[in-house]
Amino acid sequence: MSETVRSDNPPISVYIRTKNEARLIAKVVSSALQIGREVVVVDSGSTDGTIDLAKAAGARVIEHSWSGNGHQKRFAEEQCQFDWLLDLDGDEIMPQKLADEIRGLFAHGEPSCSVYKTPMAIVPPVGSPWLSFGLQRRTKLYDRRKIRMPEHMYWDQFEIPPGTPVGKLTEPLLHSAVGDAHHLMNKLNQHSTQRANIESTRSTFVIIIRIILGLPVYFLKRYLFEGLFRGGVYGFAYALMTAFRRWLVDVKMYEKRKSHDPSINHDQAIDEDETTLTKSADVSAGLPRDPKV
Repeated sequence: MSETVRSDNPPISVYIRTKNEARLIAKVVSSALQIGREVVVVDSGSTDGTIDLAKAAGARVIEHSWSGNGHQKRFAEEQCQFDWLLDLDGDEIMPQKLADEIRGLFAHGEPSCSVYKTPMAIVPPVGSPWLSFGLQRRTKLYDRRKIRMPEHMYWDQFEIPPGTPVGKLTEPLLHSAVGDAHHLMNKLNQHSTQRANIESTRSTFVIIIRIILGLPVYFLKRYLFEGLFRGGVYGFAYALMTAFRRWLVDVKMYEKRKSHDPSINHDQAIDEDETTLTKSADVSAGLPRDPKV
């Protein structure tokens, strides 16, 4: 199938950044065509068939080497035909109810707000979507004449200017971010690295306190206050894994801070640590020390 243009839809371009999103990209594109006149996929080197699947589902695919989170979205914005944009990831599926709600915004011309926040519902690997708990709001629908994505290597969410009226959609977008625990932990590790590069202004003292005390706080926030206890066993597991991701941000910020501390000879410190650990392990095991270690 060639790219699909839906002239009966509102004047919305849906854009999706992809790299190896074959798991869900066909469903994501098909669901996006419920509301967008076009779907633009910007792919940064997929090798799993993502491009062919997206084209077959009706998307216009543009191959563009990865330039950073915000930069890639800015590039995607510029490839779109229409000024109203809907920003989707390769694992976010548009339900019919949300498509109908967005369609209603354009029933009598331009929407009253230039930015709309959308609730995001987690779709766990097991069980039903978490539609009534664990919801997070994301800015997905916006007018690029009023606001644009930041040109930033890591940050890909824009700051809404003060005084800008923000609309709120009520129907959730379905976020099928997780194929299984292995998939989730790989993503959380990647995201924690990106986040640590953004959150670099905290003091070292605050970071240390967060490393020592933060993990149970992060877990309880997700499990109790965000309601993931309602997700049963997997709700517990998901809350713990995502809390660990938040804790990893603190650890990686600490590593980054110390790696730039001029008072520390890092090569010497690493050598000394490795020597101490190796000696301890050899003594415990009753083995002679290997000088190559």
